Amino acid sequence: VVVDEAAQLDGFSASQITSAAEAAKARGLDGKWLISLQNTTLQPGLQQLKNRALREKLYRASVGRAVSGATDNRPVVADIVKLRAERAQLLGYPNHAAWVLEDETAGSTAAVNKMLAELTPPAVANAKREAADIQALIDTQAKAAGRKTFKLEAWDWPYYAEQVRAQRYAFDDDAVRPYFEIGNVLEKGVFFAAEKLYGLHFKPRTDLPLYHPDTKVYEVTDRNGALLGLFIADYYARDSKQGGAWMNSYVTQSQLFGLKPVVGNHLNVPKPSEGQPTLLSFDEVTTMFHEFGHALHGLFASAQYPSLSGTSVPRDFVEYPSQFNEMWASDPAVLANYARHWQTGAPLDPALVDKLLAAGRFNQGYETTEYLASAVLDQHWHQLAADATPDANGVVAFEQAALKEAGLALGPVPPRYRSPYFAHVFSGGYAAGYYAYIWSDVLARDSESWMKTHGGLDRANGDFFRAKVLSRGRSTDVLSLFRAFYGAEPDPVPLLESRGLVPPRKAKPKAAPVTP
Repeated sequence: VVVDEAAQLDGFSASQITSAAEAAKARGLDGKWLISLQNTTLQPGLQQLKNRALREKLYRASVGRAVSGATDNRPVVADIVKLRAERAQLLGYPNHAAWVLEDETAGSTAAVNKMLAELTPPAVANAKREAADIQALIDTQAKAAGRKTFKLEAWDWPYYAEQVRAQRYAFDDDAVRPYFEIGNVLEKGVFFAAEKLYGLHFKPRTDLPLYHPDTKVYEVTDRNGALLGLFIADYYARDSKQGGAWMNSYVTQSQLFGLKPVVGNHLNVPKPSEGQPTLLSFDEVTTMFHEFGHALHGLFASAQYPSLSGTSVPRDFVEYPSQFNEMWASDPAVLANYARHWQTGAPLDPALVDKLLAAGRFNQGYETTEYLASAVLDQHWHQLAADATPDANGVVAFEQAALKEAGLALGPVPPRYRSPYFAHVFSGGYAAGYYAYIWSDVLARDSESWMKTHGGLDRANGDFFRAKVLSRGRSTDVLSLFRAFYGAEPDPVPLLESRGLVPPRKAKPKAAPVTP
């Protein structure tokens, strides 16, 4: 999106404006500014830009991508969908989704459709309430300024939602950073929870060779003192490192080959200058706990074959242990142990903790709805029979009809990805599998609910979860592993409760289980 006047960029930081000018100059557009689009419907600039006309221009450029000219992806979408449906038919399946899901935890299109349908009404209801709150703010500001109000549109939501958030929570992320020093978070938070829950111990191994001086290696010993494996902590960003956060399994456990696991967690935290502490945001703290959930899945592996060991599980199950492990980041006992001021050692104020957690549930109606819209689109496309796929001219109409049928056609809440730029499912390996993120989170929040009702951070609970889920890899049907732990089918209610989309139920505490 080309911007002609710097004044239109009001709301951007000085560095963002400079970057936009440099991007324009690189395209031969001297004296102008260029805002590049990211591959999501919503663009980061929509949260900051004060100029409503520019926000609308930016939004329309985003949703209007890949539907005309040389970059028109509609014929590509139509061809891919048809070819996938024909392949599934040749393999004896009614559609592509049925073929894919047979090998996933969900097992069938019916199971996925049921889960998405159960999650949609509360998400949409909350999104509508959030829209009403934002509209009220727009009306109030218009009245105070003596100007005519306007109806909330998709390009307004991020900008005004941020103002509602600030009014309600007055939460400054920088206020909590001094309490999240990276060493404390790892050793007194992440490792502490693993010690209390599973009986693990972590010993730094400074004698082992490292591939980079910023990494650390820990020897992990089991509850009986036996060597379990090695854990590599690689948290700092560097030029030679890919972005994001992930877990690597450098050596996969295998009884067949007598191998113990070597696993690593990798983040991209900016490294401070010499002598300065590394202070994290709570999002980064949660990411550390998340990735360590993957690490535990690898460390606890106890399978005969490496192909069935640790994290070698279906896509809609692999994030389950990691999303579950996030719960310990905000557990009161764990938080009290690691959330201490890096200089004074003072504990984090409980009032700040409450604000932190409440702010995390803000706008969840919107965020869940925009995700569900894309997950439903993915299923609608890939549950088509070969003789029912639309041609290129019918792609947009099919998308609109699918969203309307699912109850997800909300004007101010567009799908996270529209079909012509839905790279996850048309070029990224997630075809019929975009639902996996929330399916795993349902399992994780079910398990979190189970933990809380059975006493929380307790060795018997940890040993039971390890025995039933974390150690098993894919040695048997993974949904059976979940049932053996949870004692029931996946239930979406705990996830809805955790996101503040339904009121929490009252649960009676239960005794911790005895691990066989």
